[in-house]
Amino acid sequence: MEPGFGAIDPEIARTVEAAADALRQLGHIVEPVHLPALEAEFALDYYVKMHIMDIKPAIAEAVAGRGEDEIFKMARTVLAFPDTPMKDFIAAEQSAERLPDGYAEYFQKYDAMITPVLPVVGHGHNINEIVVKGQNESIFLLQGATVPLNITGLPGVSVRFGTSESGLPINVQVVGSWLAESTILHIASLLEEVRVVDRLHPEL
Repeated sequence: MEPGFGAIDPEIARTVEAAADALRQLGHIVEPVHLPALEAEFALDYYVKMHIMDIKPAIAEAVAGRGEDEIFKMARTVLAFPDTPMKDFIAAEQSAERLPDGYAEYFQKYDAMITPVLPVVGHGHNINEIVVKGQNESIFLLQGATVPLNITGLPGVSVRFGTSESGLPINVQVVGSWLAESTILHIASLLEEVRVVDRLHPEL
């Protein structure tokens, strides 16, 4: 799970491992793997470089003439980012074009991939950072495991499979190859059948 998706909270990692174990116990072949293409270049880094250049001009136009307190926090965050130099933008585009090849190689051998959805359990609103394994991380890391799907167009589905020590839900992400939605929906249904969260009841 790391470093391809960035730092992951141990509670999240244990839930993903539990989902993988559940599928293994159902008779499926489950193996830990590494995607060199995903680990060589952190997808979130070059996604931000491209994304900021794509949306920053439109946001600047939309909020022109408005005071700071009238602008949504995410819009302020985007506007505060420096412009991406053209050479960096081109390099990011090239990295984004290489990423699908790495996934294509993976899906020649495997039917699906089980990953985190978020790197941490539930968090509060209006935050600037998250804490992962005792380290402060950018709020953008929340997209670390989902941005690769945005870049490549791969299908994914999120399923609750665990509960944090604080009682909050933890989801796992099932990722499939292009046009293989039926495969990931089938795997998601298997996880739904065996997850213990379906047997939880509210305290009275």
